[in-house]
Order: sequence, then C-alpha cells, then structure tokens
Amino acid sequence: MITQEKIDRINALARKSKTAEGLTDAEREEQAKLRQEYVAAYRQSLRNTLEHTTILRPDGSVQKVSDLRKKRN
Repeated sequence: MITQEKIDRINALARKSKTAEGLTDAEREEQAKLRQEYVAAYRQSLRNTLEHTTILRPDGSVQKVSDLRKKRN
C-alpha cells in the first residue's frame, strides 16, 4: 500500500528533478523505487475494482468482468 507520505515524496523528488540542482544518484534510485511501488499499488487497485465490477446485460443477466477475461484466455 502506498501512503500519502510516499506520494508526497514522489512529488518532491519530481519537482527537484526539474530544477537546476537535479537529483543525486541516491535520490534517483529512491524515486525509481517509489514509482515502482506506486505503479504496483495502482495496478492492484485496478484489479480489485475489476474483480468486483459486473455487467448488466439487456436480457437481465449479470456477468462479472473477471469472467470475461477468463473466457478470452
């Protein structure tokens, strides 16, 4: 799970990278690690949302979105 503190740190590093000062090597590594963590949390959140999403068909039937993906594979 990504905390607000980590998001704030990502944003602070992004702002600093745009200045003339730039980032140190350690800060670049930290930024990459935080971004990876953020993207992983975002993807997991999206998966959870899709797992709990249903489609109501015109005939009244209900189908889970996750079932559609299983049929495609």
